[in-house]
Amino acid sequence: MAEAHQAVAFQFTVTPDGIDLQLSHQALTEIYLSGMRSWKKRIVRVKNSVITGVYPASPSSWLFVVIAILATMYTRSDPSMGLIAKIQEHLPVSQSMSTQCQAVVSAVLFSTMLWLMLIFTMRLCLKQLLSYHRWMFEQHGKMSTTTKIWVALVRIFSGRKPLLYSYQGSLPNLPVPTIKDTVKRYLESVRPLMDDKEYERMTKLAAEFESSLGNRLQWYLKLKALWASNYVSDWWEEYVYLRGRGPIMVNSNYYGMDFLYVTPTPIQAARAGNSIHSFFLYRRKLNKEELKPSRIPGTVIPLCAAQCERIFNTTRIPGEETDTVQHWQDSDYIVVYHKGRYFRLRVYQAGRLLSPREIEFQIQRILDDPSPPSKGEAKLGALTAGDRIPWAKARTKYFSSGVNKRSLDCIEKAAFFVTLDDEEQGMMGDDPAASLDRYAKSLLHGKCYDRWFDKSFTVVYYKNGKNGINAEHSWADAPVLAHVWEYTLANDSFQLGYNAEGHCKGDVDPSLPRPVKLSWEIPPECEEQIAQSLAVAQALADDVDFHVFSFQEFGKGKVKKCRVSPDGFIQMALQLAYFRVSVPLKSNGRLNGGDVCKCLFRVASEKHQLLYRLAMTGAGIDRHLFCLYVVSKYLGVESPFLKEVLSEPWRLSTSQTPIQQVELFDIENHPEYVSCGGGFGPVADDGYGVSYCVLGENMINFHISCKHSCPDTDAHKFGTQIRQALRDLLKLLSPNQTEPSKTEESQPKVKKEQ
Repeated sequence: MAEAHQAVAFQFTVTPDGIDLQLSHQALTEIYLSGMRSWKKRIVRVKNSVITGVYPASPSSWLFVVIAILATMYTRSDPSMGLIAKIQEHLPVSQSMSTQCQAVVSAVLFSTMLWLMLIFTMRLCLKQLLSYHRWMFEQHGKMSTTTKIWVALVRIFSGRKPLLYSYQGSLPNLPVPTIKDTVKRYLESVRPLMDDKEYERMTKLAAEFESSLGNRLQWYLKLKALWASNYVSDWWEEYVYLRGRGPIMVNSNYYGMDFLYVTPTPIQAARAGNSIHSFFLYRRKLNKEELKPSRIPGTVIPLCAAQCERIFNTTRIPGEETDTVQHWQDSDYIVVYHKGRYFRLRVYQAGRLLSPREIEFQIQRILDDPSPPSKGEAKLGALTAGDRIPWAKARTKYFSSGVNKRSLDCIEKAAFFVTLDDEEQGMMGDDPAASLDRYAKSLLHGKCYDRWFDKSFTVVYYKNGKNGINAEHSWADAPVLAHVWEYTLANDSFQLGYNAEGHCKGDVDPSLPRPVKLSWEIPPECEEQIAQSLAVAQALADDVDFHVFSFQEFGKGKVKKCRVSPDGFIQMALQLAYFRVSVPLKSNGRLNGGDVCKCLFRVASEKHQLLYRLAMTGAGIDRHLFCLYVVSKYLGVESPFLKEVLSEPWRLSTSQTPIQQVELFDIENHPEYVSCGGGFGPVADDGYGVSYCVLGENMINFHISCKHSCPDTDAHKFGTQIRQALRDLLKLLSPNQTEPSKTEESQPKVKKEQ
């Protein structure tokens, strides 16, 4: 109750002598500073909106245009060709304005219109320039003259210092591929998977669809593409993510790991102090749009930054038919989970962000708090881990009013969620390979109740100082969160650092109010629903088989010497490994060398590169077919072709996690500061989920997931086949090269624990 009294700005008591009013100076000061902080953010937001709105020009360019027009008028020339005089004729008659003053006002109005027209023209030119895709299909290292001119023009029209969202108004709309091209590429992709009879049947279905219903559905998509900048994104978010009624834990959420070899400090609270402070520094940069716009690596092409808006202060809200994503403009606190209790921790005091040492101090207070969880509180988070419909009903019935609503609102409106885990994780012990597997499973699902899976992301801090992140998928794709995570890891270790004892640097204000423990009133019926959700989530978590390993025999350095795309090389290795585990070969799964096999590999690799380039230019087949299917459902028509296409399982789902901010990590001089990347659960019950991350020239990290319940899948066996496939393909492409030396995962080349 002491914390609650501190939050009251005034108290009054009715007495026989009148009203006794007591004001709290501290609380009023907090209210004033909070209001000032809010208004400063609004001013910055308005300022950035103006700068972004006139991009690629700048607000100061308006003054230049006005001065130029006024200067020409004084030289008795009329650059407006009579328009300034026309504007002057239509100005309201005012005796207080002289003829000369009216002429100046008319010139300013004309200059403003001219300036706006120039901005529109520049933005249109930039949009057309960014629609150019030929550069992507040119041979690596050989740039055509047209592309060189295009690069120069993009740089000219891009301005000098774009803000994070400056390019949003200039990005081209996602084009709708033709039905003919999509159907053709789909048939090409499934041909190796079907026998002649199956392929002939599918070809007939495709031809019937292309000649009849397909054109009708395509018309609606083209209409949407004219109206919306991206005809896929809103439907993809709703139908692929938000309408799923099963658990989002494992099935949708994904995770990211800490440094592989380094633990900057073994003190749990200290690691949280630096890291949480870094997250809020990133949010400050995000709000001020000081982050550089992301670009396609090695190019001048900017990427859409729309997903960045929902990184913080965002939660997925459960519904009976569909979930929704709720975003709030600001939040000055986080919610921390520890041993079954939930705490609200304010990270701003007197209008300033708490220092890392002060956040460490507050986290340590939570760790030292001996209070037990209230009835039903300890495993409350299991509601977010189970099926969505029971959670939606429980939320409406038990959390729509009173103390439960206030506490739930506190969690959902928090900047992000933090878990102080009482376990130790990371690559450690006598069996580091197994410890990485446990680390991955802990980040993916934990105990099924100690993460809030609905939050945009949950940061987990382990007892031994390791950390990690679990993210909800509907609000953004993994590269967006990876950008935040890279910044946080780098800022934690290379900018903030720790003192000799492992604590955060700086001093502590001992008058900081204690973190507030959230209160709950959980009835027995709700406890029963929590137990049911936990049972569903626990069964799913127990079924997940995970294997994480770091492949260090060679990396992209040797692959590039073979004149092959590293991503294409890894994808071919994954396909080969999957084929071997699916169809065991009598030859012990080893590749037979030869020019024919090498030729086939290069054809397959080049085809892979062509397909992902087409996907990058908006000509991918899966999104187009998906949207055609959605339109057919809206129209109430059935398509045997689309129904069969959309029902095909993704037995091998792969994803590369790119390193985006290479300037933050000097891997050459500090090779120990590498992250193991992240991973996700299997997409199909009888398939694999594979995430990989290419680090430096000599390391590739893999995260493999599948399910124990499927007798045909085994994450560790698949990992063994991936290793062998990588070796075999390198030997195929460079037969004269000696076999790379095999390194033991338990004894990495660089291992540094502090």
